[in-house]
Amino acid sequence: MADTRVAVITGAGSGVGRSAALALLGDGYKVTLVGRRLDALEETAQLAGDASSNVLAVSADAGNADAVAGVFKQTMDAFGRVDVLFNNAGIGASAPSLEQLTVEQWQSVVDINLTGTFLCTREAMLIMKDQDPMGGRIINNGSISAYVPRPGSAPYTATKHGVTGLTRSTSLDGRKYNIACSQIDIGNAATPMTAGSTDGQMQAHGEVVPEPRFDVKHVGEQVLYISNLPLDVNIQFVTIMATKMPYIGRG
Repeated sequence: MADTRVAVITGAGSGVGRSAALALLGDGYKVTLVGRRLDALEETAQLAGDASSNVLAVSADAGNADAVAGVFKQTMDAFGRVDVLFNNAGIGASAPSLEQLTVEQWQSVVDINLTGTFLCTREAMLIMKDQDPMGGRIINNGSISAYVPRPGSAPYTATKHGVTGLTRSTSLDGRKYNIACSQIDIGNAATPMTAGSTDGQMQAHGEVVPEPRFDVKHVGEQVLYISNLPLDVNIQFVTIMATKMPYIGRG
């Protein structure tokens, strides 16, 4: 591994992305924080304390090819390599059922969750295959929805199933370049996205039921653990969830 370890994290302004960023910064990584809101990225950097000097904050839309290319160019200009990419940026669409979704809602979720993951993965692979030492690690945020849906979550669930296919394809196509790809599937980490879980989530049988959450710091710890594995070892898929959330037996 190179003396300088460099990571790029999308959706780094809050929640899971912020947790992962703080874990990696605390371990000595230089980290490019990517998100739409620069003020949120700067807040993440401030929370890192002295390690904030190892931060590059870049405001960018993960679903825009030119913006993504710019993120990786700035990272290379600042740090000279990319060892880890955490594809974490993701959004959902609010609609009670699939037939009530608009095309625009569908497309916005696809653009960020799936196309954005592809765009960042492509840029990272182009760098990783040519750097010295060659290789790197890509970690995708899949979600429990990569396996089973919630009611009214068609675009989110479809894109997360797509991320699983991209994870597998990246793992296969990356072998010859010493690039490992993992997926972390998260259930009810305590983030702004899951803030309504304790008040109640719609279940498959039509009732709204409160769901437990867990401290998001444990997700960051898991991302750090995977990031620090030697490249001849991979955790292909890992699920981290609130122990009592209704996932096993959902529906």
